[in-house]
Amino acid sequence: MTYDNQPHQAVVPPAVIDPHADVALLTQALIDIESVSGNERRIADAVETALRAMDHLSVHRDGDSIVARTGLGRSERVILAGHLDTVPLPTTPGSRGTVPSVWELNDDGAEVLYGRGATDMKGGVAVQIALAAALTDPNRDITYVFYDHEEVEGSKSGLGRLYRNCPELLEGDFAILLEPTNGTVEGGCNGTIRFRVTTEGRAAHSARAWMGENAIHGMAEVLTKLAVHRPVTTSVDGLDFRESLNAVRISGGIAGNVIPDRCEVEINYRFAPDRTPDEAEAYVAALLPGFTLERTDAAAGARPGLNHPAAAAFVATVGQPPKPKYGWTDVARFSAAGVPAVNFGPGDPLLAHSDDEHVPAQAIRDCWSALHRWLSAA
Repeated sequence: MTYDNQPHQAVVPPAVIDPHADVALLTQALIDIESVSGNERRIADAVETALRAMDHLSVHRDGDSIVARTGLGRSERVILAGHLDTVPLPTTPGSRGTVPSVWELNDDGAEVLYGRGATDMKGGVAVQIALAAALTDPNRDITYVFYDHEEVEGSKSGLGRLYRNCPELLEGDFAILLEPTNGTVEGGCNGTIRFRVTTEGRAAHSARAWMGENAIHGMAEVLTKLAVHRPVTTSVDGLDFRESLNAVRISGGIAGNVIPDRCEVEINYRFAPDRTPDEAEAYVAALLPGFTLERTDAAAGARPGLNHPAAAAFVATVGQPPKPKYGWTDVARFSAAGVPAVNFGPGDPLLAHSDDEHVPAQAIRDCWSALHRWLSAA
């Protein structure tokens, strides 16, 4: 007789979602499928299965990214996009912004859904899926894009991979990224660039500091200039983009009795979309003469794109003045490909990635209703 002494791994059943459910309950179902970046396979499987059951859509999968398209021959094509992944789950005991999700009532008696991704951005993804199920005959052709690896370095982006592997599936006239915006259209986004600045010194015993040169002290001029810098606000296509320039990380020193011979500071500059990354670098270099900037990362911003007729019609449907997006989002990828794009989704962006991440159920329903009205109006 033989025995199998190999350890058995628990079999995780496939996740099942109902695209015809109330969109807030659909959000809950998506939150309960844990999908931290790198672990999107199960949620991608569930989304793909739901979409392939919709006869009015053609569906394409690339890794854990999915593109579903109508083919009605309309004169205009709109892209609705959202990412499937989340940042890691919170580690603070008692955090409600985790998995599985929980419902609570706020002080006004309204339903609020807590869980990782509630705002960033499973509420938006639920809106996409529910619209795909409801809009069998929309007034515009629609491309629904669901992609992996948004919350990590850009080289892993599922949307970037789709643009490399099948760019023809992402052709369109206008795109909406369903990132959280509190239900207000946010046009474009700031660009972002990071630098490393290094100062060199000479090590010595701290009891004889005059024998050395303190590299941390040598960084004082850089830190002072960053501290007194006042952010610029630039109007781009009618929206005011506020910039920011900050030291975000510092390191130096090897022991408590040694004068440090090296210090590094990481700088992050969020710049208005009328600048290119090269222009942004030149701006920071002019602010810090005498110091060498080592660029470590950069992503161009995106102009608001609100001058496109589809964008104007959508803003009119939402009924609120548009705002600028200060953070970087994937609207920049669409803009770089020649597709004007805006951000519009349920939830407060300030709650994204927090231990307390949550979204009101009505905010998800209102987002769905606005898009449904716009895409079904005669």
